[in-house]
Amino acid sequence: MSDDNAGQQGSAGEFRRERSQPLPPERRRSPRSGRFTVPSAGARRRRTGLLLMSALSVLVLLASGISWGATEWVSGNINRSDVFGGLAEDDRPDNDSGALTFLVIGSDGRDDMSSEDQNALSVGSTPGQRSDAIMLVHLNHDRDRVTVVGLPRDLWVDIPGEGEDKINAAYAYGGPQKSVETVESVTGVRIDHYVEVDFTGFVDVVDSLGGVEVCLEEDIEDPKAKLDLEAGTHEVDGTEALAFSRTRATERGDLDRIDRQQQVVAAMMDRALSTETLSDPAKLTSFLQTSLSSLTVDESLDTAALNELGHQMRGLDLGAVDFAQVPIADMEHWTERGDVAVLWDEPAARDLFADIQADRPVGDEEEAAAEDEDSEPTPTDIPVRVFNGTASPGVGAELDAQLSQAGFELTGEAENWTSRDLAGTQVRYGPDMAEEAAYVSGLIDGSEAVEEDTLDGELQIVIGFNYTSFDAPAAEADAEPAEEEEAEETPTELPEESEGSATTSTAEDNICS
Repeated sequence: MSDDNAGQQGSAGEFRRERSQPLPPERRRSPRSGRFTVPSAGARRRRTGLLLMSALSVLVLLASGISWGATEWVSGNINRSDVFGGLAEDDRPDNDSGALTFLVIGSDGRDDMSSEDQNALSVGSTPGQRSDAIMLVHLNHDRDRVTVVGLPRDLWVDIPGEGEDKINAAYAYGGPQKSVETVESVTGVRIDHYVEVDFTGFVDVVDSLGGVEVCLEEDIEDPKAKLDLEAGTHEVDGTEALAFSRTRATERGDLDRIDRQQQVVAAMMDRALSTETLSDPAKLTSFLQTSLSSLTVDESLDTAALNELGHQMRGLDLGAVDFAQVPIADMEHWTERGDVAVLWDEPAARDLFADIQADRPVGDEEEAAAEDEDSEPTPTDIPVRVFNGTASPGVGAELDAQLSQAGFELTGEAENWTSRDLAGTQVRYGPDMAEEAAYVSGLIDGSEAVEEDTLDGELQIVIGFNYTSFDAPAAEADAEPAEEEEAEETPTELPEESEGSATTSTAEDNICS
């Protein structure tokens, strides 16, 4: 990119930022010890979980963030845009869960590319910019799970202030801000950060890794993309990986393309880990120098934010990254203007985005139901101790037996309380067990949940004179396994053009080998 217009917004969709040029990480020394500031190979290897942000641009960004000694250098080499400044806060979704959601855009701008590069990459010469790949990358509150949702670029949506159009047109209307506004409007998901990468950045990243391995079940021949691959496994360079990720010359078009994009991202993560790109200072520096200039991020994704994410996500691995795709109802929707677009399955899509906004795992209806059940405490997970606060003998031992039969973990036999004249039954709990106390209190009529700061790791049920009975929770139906077995024998198949509900695969599942 040219620096002549640094900090200026040119034609629609073009955002350039002036970048500082501090020294690469392997050339920076600690002023106190004189040693290089790049962390040890072991320390960097432990932080490779940051790759699992998943989409190409996020992979590059947070792969750089793992080397804490290099984050200032990294920040100075990334383009930044005031993505959220013009958005009305009252019109945006809330985020009360503590999770983070990134909007990741792969832009198809060609204006800064030479005709030779356009021909080499087989991307054509269409002026302006649109979003060629669109993904939501969701980091859960605990930072131990990442969900990547691919949005078809031809999805027919209502673009705020512009009317109905394909979702990738939002970028052409108003750049990153309009893209964020549109995605938030149609999904109801709060976007916390924005990351964008261009064509050349994609190619550079793959080449800096020495290529990646991809595999396909059927032949692909796309003369327009200059792609001709037989079914099987192939080593591809950056140019071939770009064509592989962009072609729609297969039966399911845009949906197949999203699957291939997810496969390439998983392959890049696997290659970066297996070749120790992130644990070798020379490889890491080369990797960053060839890729960072192609990135544009929001202004809040600064050095401090990278360091914080690096610390929080250092334990992730490939199995903790889920890929999902928006459920589709119609792949060949003819619009009023006479072109073909994609319509999503409205109910299933709403369920998917509701899960993301609420920071719940994405899956089919059975998994969602199981998650809802898991959200309520279960007796086997609740340690309790019973005390008798009345003058009636044997009441504590009786409740002990009922709790044990219901599956609660008893930390000791029932004992008498310090006083024998307690009027109301109390369920006493420590600071981290409010939910469990409320659950147990709901099983004992007239009881009250009372917080006690000195308690840690167990509940205390202190029986009062108003105690009448314990309402044991219902046991799971014994017939449930039989029902599951019957369901396996008679599976229900959905039409191919409708996903019905969001299904997921992990990054490990997407690796060819």
